[in-house]
Amino acid sequence: MSDQQNTPYLSIVVASRNDNHGGDMLKRMRVFMRALIHQCNKFKLPCELILVEWNPIPGEKLLHEILPPVNTGDYLTVRYVQVPPELHYQLAFSKQIPLFQMIAKNVGIRRAKAEFVLCTNVDIIFSDEIFARLAKRDLQQNCFYRANRCDVPNTINEHDSVDTQLKFCAVNIKKRLGKNAYYANFADTTGFMFKYPFFLPLLKFLSKVKARYANTLNDRLNELDLDACGDFTLMSKNDWIKIQAYPELEIYSIHIDSMGILAAAALNMKQVIFAGEECTYHMEHTGGWEFSNPIDKIHFYTKKPMLDWWTVREAGLHLMQHGSTFNLNKKNWGLEDVSLEEISGNGSTI
Repeated sequence: MSDQQNTPYLSIVVASRNDNHGGDMLKRMRVFMRALIHQCNKFKLPCELILVEWNPIPGEKLLHEILPPVNTGDYLTVRYVQVPPELHYQLAFSKQIPLFQMIAKNVGIRRAKAEFVLCTNVDIIFSDEIFARLAKRDLQQNCFYRANRCDVPNTINEHDSVDTQLKFCAVNIKKRLGKNAYYANFADTTGFMFKYPFFLPLLKFLSKVKARYANTLNDRLNELDLDACGDFTLMSKNDWIKIQAYPELEIYSIHIDSMGILAAAALNMKQVIFAGEECTYHMEHTGGWEFSNPIDKIHFYTKKPMLDWWTVREAGLHLMQHGSTFNLNKKNWGLEDVSLEEISGNGSTI
């Protein structure tokens, strides 16, 4: 492997567990991993994947034993970081919540070797367009980058080639989450004018005017691309450190991903939203926090402690007013001072 491949440009941080959560998580993780290996090679972009395996079930195979290996010469290196059950059970609500996703991602952020760190999830596939964008290697400090999430059916065939899988995703988008890069300064883009390309120049102009003159705290918060931001939030490692990454709240992870964006915006980091085709494809699944009806949501919410959005929003406005971070984490956030077992993508201990 060349020195260029040995030095990652981007650290990609994900968290998972060996419990096949969501019903077919192993399948989705295999699709994710194969696509990532393929695209790093295709675009010659050296990356490292840090997969934080949180609270693995004793006696079950660990993820490095069952996920696709990387080969010598691949532009992707893989590091499996193990957070054992004895650490997990020191946290509040550890019996109700088997995976503290954002705390786990902080473990990966702390240990990232690249200058830039992308936090994402193990049930997505990157579009080729987003990989081509990353391969330009023009990411900047003091910026945070967002991409749309496009939900696709979980009927994707894991045995197809990555190119075939990407074609399937592109023509089977069921829902798109995230702001339009052309007019992020509008909170609602579902109106009549947004449906027709004819109005695009006018909307771009109005968006710039709004950004310049409508600059209240509410306006600034509404411009942030918070929808499904857990699937793609990218900034430099230095900037992750500045915001103390994600607040390490020992509760269900909903809205904690948004708190990372709010902290970055409060420190006047620039938001950059990738174009619509530069998206992630999310393989749908059961579980998680998407529900078929609101009654199921009520039942789910009563089983786990979690933040409500309006409290997070109020806190975000406070941060933006005072130019501060949440300051909720201890100095050793991300288990910085804990020695964790780390296994490489080929199964050897690091």
